[in-house]
Amino acid sequence: MVEKQIRRRGVFDPQVLHAMEEVPRHEFVPAELQTRAYEDVPLPIGGRQTISQPYIVAAMTAGLRLHPSDSVLEVGTGCGYQAAILSRIVATVSSIEVRRELADAAAERLSRLGFSNVRVHCGDGTLGLPGFAPFSAILIAAAAPSIPQPLTSQLAEGGRMILPVGPPDHQQLVLVTRHGTCFETTRLEPCQFVPLIGRHGWPESLS
Repeated sequence: MVEKQIRRRGVFDPQVLHAMEEVPRHEFVPAELQTRAYEDVPLPIGGRQTISQPYIVAAMTAGLRLHPSDSVLEVGTGCGYQAAILSRIVATVSSIEVRRELADAAAERLSRLGFSNVRVHCGDGTLGLPGFAPFSAILIAAAAPSIPQPLTSQLAEGGRMILPVGPPDHQQLVLVTRHGTCFETTRLEPCQFVPLIGRHGWPESLS
């Protein structure tokens, strides 16, 4: 997976590649799909949600230019796979999921597998976790109609945020970097994610 789907497509960050090698992806997909866990495709995890394809997980993680001392917010816990990858690179991961059943299952799975520096919360991810801010980096694993302002305000100075932005059927990855009160925005590659549900995202009817 790492050699053919990630490194060959241009992700060379050694800490990201090591994390992708170390985290057992098959533990994060339903039992009936475990034989497909390492294919470079998104897979359903229940509740009309998906685990992102390995390449996009790696590309988004690498885009944040993470450091071992970083504190990261992930919006959209899903099955917990992206949080697990982040946890192998940074000091702490706070992950928030709007669906209680997914949040509870991810928290149990991450604890069982030994990812002890991840804390899973249930709530509206578009509001972030102001009580834990500021964050060195924020990764949003669902598609937003625009960049959620509450999340930009929770970035530390020099902090980075990566997210898919656009309509429900197609988006583009966007990297946001904070410089004081200014936010530099860089558009990256096209992508497709499930909708980000919440006050600063899409309505529940799109989920």
